[in-house]
Amino acid sequence: MILTVIVKPNSKTEGIETINSDTIKVKVNAQPEKGKANERIIELLSKHYQVPKSNIAILKGHTARRKLIAIELNPSN
Repeated sequence: MILTVIVKPNSKTEGIETINSDTIKVKVNAQPEKGKANERIIELLSKHYQVPKSNIAILKGHTARRKLIAIELNPSN
């Protein structure tokens, strides 16, 4: 599954909000420096979709607020 993710770093609360079938908004409390926000995004998506962190990859937008992320879902889900 490929998702467009809009990130709000340095947020007071963390969470995932679905915008439409292929776009989500992710709020993280991590700073957008040295990959900290990206790591936290992967952790939140891993918990939300119940997949290992290794099944999630940022395809585009490593330093942007709009990212393209691939999530490999387990066949059992």
